[in-house]
Amino acid sequence: MDLSVIIVNWNTKKLLENCLTSIYKFTKRVNFEVIVVDNNSTDGSQKMVENKFPKVKLVANKNNLGFAKANNTGFRLAKGKYILLLNSDTYLIENSLQKLVEFAANQENLGGFAPQLLNSDKSIQQSIGFFPNLPQVFFWMSFIDDLPFGHLLKPYHVDHDSFYKTEQHIDWATGAAFMLPKKVIEKAGELDEKIFMYGEDVEWCYRIKQAGFQIIYGPVTKIVHIGRGSSGRVSTRAFIGEFEGLKYFYSKHKSNPSLQILRILLKIGTLARILLFTILGRKETAHSYVETFKVA
Repeated sequence: MDLSVIIVNWNTKKLLENCLTSIYKFTKRVNFEVIVVDNNSTDGSQKMVENKFPKVKLVANKNNLGFAKANNTGFRLAKGKYILLLNSDTYLIENSLQKLVEFAANQENLGGFAPQLLNSDKSIQQSIGFFPNLPQVFFWMSFIDDLPFGHLLKPYHVDHDSFYKTEQHIDWATGAAFMLPKKVIEKAGELDEKIFMYGEDVEWCYRIKQAGFQIIYGPVTKIVHIGRGSSGRVSTRAFIGEFEGLKYFYSKHKSNPSLQILRILLKIGTLARILLFTILGRKETAHSYVETFKVA
């Protein structure tokens, strides 16, 4: 088995159907399996998979176990040499699975590979970055990494489209579409199940790199990820989840003084965003940051 595709689903029946349809439509010349781990959906997702995609291995959880724990369940069932984490709100537009396997086969010491993600309008989606060390958090919170030269600072979130047009060695990539050799999981460990959602990809990539592997991004193939690209907005829960994920990352991998400095930077940065978005008349976003400030 070349590749195991693991898709975690929770009440995204139509999106999941589109994702699976695209996989079987475009994939050729690669031996693969698809594992759908359903977190107790109530929208008929499980029946849809059983009826329309009999080849899919379906795991029907009795509770919503979260992103990390559900993926770990898939890891343990996977038979592929490589594993691809794929969100249910993605879909293929070309033979991406073959391209991913061929790229990985030519890499030494590969710990993880992230393809180019596109928004629904086919614009480049920002999906990678560098570890949130204190300088990176400062650049992020102070908007410095948004300046034209910001990508040179190795920002926590790379916001410059030009960076995404060539192959890059990075620190982390979103789990929306992330491929890695199965042997890497055996050495670096599975996703941290203490993180229900948001930030688990950063923490996992940190352990993968600590184990001596490389994380690479490359536009060798493009995958559409609807995500927030469909609305252009990030939910309050996403803001809060990211901050909570950062605090957990620091409590696990950094010193307590570093954690306290992190919290100060997050609070200052959040206050700046509340002021900025209030001035711009974006009251909904400003309110989201007010709620986020409470957990910073």
